[in-house]
Amino acid sequence: MRVRFAFAALAVGLLAVGTGCAPESAPSSPAFTAPAEHSPQATATAPSEPSIAAVDEVITEVGVPWGIDFFDDGDAIVSLRDTAELLRVSPDGERTSYGIVPGVAGDTDEGGLLGLAMKPGDEDILFAYLTSSTDNRVVRMSIAGGSIRDVTPIVTGIARAANHNGGQLMFDPDGNLLVSTGDAADPSLAQDTSSLNGKILRVDEHGDPIPGNPFGNRVYSYGHRNVQGLSFDSQGRLWATEFGQDTTDELNPIEAGGNYGWPEKEGADGDPAYVDPFASWTPTSTASPSGLEIVDDIAYLGALRGTALFAVPLTGDRAGATFRLLEGEYGRIRAVAAAPDGALWITTSNTAGWIEPRPGDDRVLRLDID
Repeated sequence: MRVRFAFAALAVGLLAVGTGCAPESAPSSPAFTAPAEHSPQATATAPSEPSIAAVDEVITEVGVPWGIDFFDDGDAIVSLRDTAELLRVSPDGERTSYGIVPGVAGDTDEGGLLGLAMKPGDEDILFAYLTSSTDNRVVRMSIAGGSIRDVTPIVTGIARAANHNGGQLMFDPDGNLLVSTGDAADPSLAQDTSSLNGKILRVDEHGDPIPGNPFGNRVYSYGHRNVQGLSFDSQGRLWATEFGQDTTDELNPIEAGGNYGWPEKEGADGDPAYVDPFASWTPTSTASPSGLEIVDDIAYLGALRGTALFAVPLTGDRAGATFRLLEGEYGRIRAVAAAPDGALWITTSNTAGWIEPRPGDDRVLRLDID
């Protein structure tokens, strides 16, 4: 996912959504919890609810689409988690296979071919986060001419597990690659700043640490359980979705060197040793935020167990309203990405084994947002 900024700010607050890895249960209304130092405040003007003007089913009957990025002409590049296939998909539904990314293991529940990010200014170079037979890793490849060549690992040794593999990629405004990782079901790794797990990493296109990283290595922030969504707001602030365990899911503003508390805590407790989430939902069965995209300073989050697209208006340091779009209409929503024309593309994740797939699953959808 390439970095994109939106410049129309709303005078409203901020919220968050989250997920656990417990067995699927019927979604219920999430309970909003605001950190003590960011308690909701009355505003003169309530945030207006975003609405969806149109929904187009771009493609259907595709298995577990996970990562999305875009070519300048509006076509998308989409990763299929379980088959490790790359698809080029046009807005009118034409699909072209670029082939299978080599080295992707098929023996994990939630690993596979995950996040994608094109090199800024060079659509022939694609970065991917994948699960191999030995680890999670980031690879660089050429996709020039519509085929996969020269696959080169640039970050290796991220511990893998059946779940909690992280997997998101995006470039920041300075051309640095951000990588989200999970704790690989070993919570102790999240607090170890020498480990790559339970982190957001910041590296260059060769996988080397960026000078000025807070710990002198690849680690940018730590204390994460399982981050699968990254995006920037109009002020250049980085945000991330955070899967909680059983109690609290989070949308976090990311600070260099920040400790986000896992496994010592979930949610906000005011302890200055940790960065509290700006807002959160309890219990985790109501949300499960995966993909994240911020457009016009509204954060759109794909809610897996919440079976909705969550819309969270952002501004300043106050909590405000959240809205549930497409609730229950398409099942579990995974990826969220903004196309060059301003439309939002989302994917469903109903064939991944958590719920009974619907006819036509899985889908890639295009949304026009009002």
